[in-house]
Amino acid sequence: MSKPCLLSASKVLDAIASNNAGRDPERLALKYAKMALSPFDFLRGTCHLFYEILPNSALFQDAPLVWSCGDLHFENFGSYKGDNRQVYFDINDFDEAALAPATWDLVRLLTSIQCGANVLNATHSEALEVSQSCVEAYRAALINGKPLWVERETSTGLVNALLSDLHGRGRADFLDKRTLCKDHQRSLKLDGEKALPATHAQKKLVTDFMQHFAVNQANPEFFQVLDIGRRIAGTGSLGVDRFVVLVAGKGSPDANYLLDIKQAKPSAMAPRLAHLGIKQPLWPDEGSRVVSIQKRMQAVDHAFLQAIMLDERPYILRGLQASEDRVAIGDWGKKLDRLKEVVISMGRILAWDQLRATGRSGSASADALMAFALKNNWQKEMLNTATEITLATQQQWEIFTASLKK
Repeated sequence: MSKPCLLSASKVLDAIASNNAGRDPERLALKYAKMALSPFDFLRGTCHLFYEILPNSALFQDAPLVWSCGDLHFENFGSYKGDNRQVYFDINDFDEAALAPATWDLVRLLTSIQCGANVLNATHSEALEVSQSCVEAYRAALINGKPLWVERETSTGLVNALLSDLHGRGRADFLDKRTLCKDHQRSLKLDGEKALPATHAQKKLVTDFMQHFAVNQANPEFFQVLDIGRRIAGTGSLGVDRFVVLVAGKGSPDANYLLDIKQAKPSAMAPRLAHLGIKQPLWPDEGSRVVSIQKRMQAVDHAFLQAIMLDERPYILRGLQASEDRVAIGDWGKKLDRLKEVVISMGRILAWDQLRATGRSGSASADALMAFALKNNWQKEMLNTATEITLATQQQWEIFTASLKK
């Protein structure tokens, strides 16, 4: 097994500075503070470093090409409301998505499980055990060759608890967490936790876009803007232009809707993919890349999902996904089967999403994925590589945290 490519301290810090150049300073400070909390948070915030150190072995260069999330970790699985208004559990962040070897998403997911053992309230041995279960579930789902999906009726355990809670939650409950209501009119909570104030220029930019956007919709009044803020969410994308938009929806105060508008940046996988000569489609823009791949991989399209342009830059518009709508994976109560059940679902979902997008624009066929899965020489290397990358990530995190203290 080849080892990850270790980076010098200066290269780690230079890469982080370069990747985050030009971001909103206020939210970039929040990102750096979050990355300093743990190796797992650092992993989330440095996807670009992950692909710099990914080993050069055949497993990570010659595996069948698939449409990939690119930033897969256990907190990038969650619920979302589809355009059919039903709620699903799936991968729900595709900012880094691209055509890549099938093994890349899986090894990043496995690394997150080991690197995030403390977040999962798991020991190292427990993290290794559930990682093994994840690989086995992924392999079995590929061999089966049929892409399925997870909704409330087909879910179990902690995933079912999440989706059942969402099923019983009204729109007003969600709005009450994100907005203030006075005289039957809502405005955003700009509390520095979920949102920050937008400048006058930013508000005008978004409002002008929404007005032009609404004209071409079946119900223009739905998209009447009530308030705009700078959204705080995630780790890797913190500091990138991102807005939360409160719109009239189906009426004030309790049928308003929240929209998420986020700038689309190039994929963190792009440099490594280019180095390997893995060609990508000629997308019109980065937003079109993200939206197209997300629609290929998810069973049902995310509500309002589409690529847009603001000030001649690419953005992604979608219904706002509540950051708390993630499975409470750390609450497995030391009953290892409950943790395994969640991670097994994640392994299956990854396989299903890859299968769903087979044979399109350069991706391998379902038969090729099934043939790869049937081989018996890759599972151990996958698990061992995740362990090695976890150790390298911890070293990078120590370099980063030490730099913050200077």
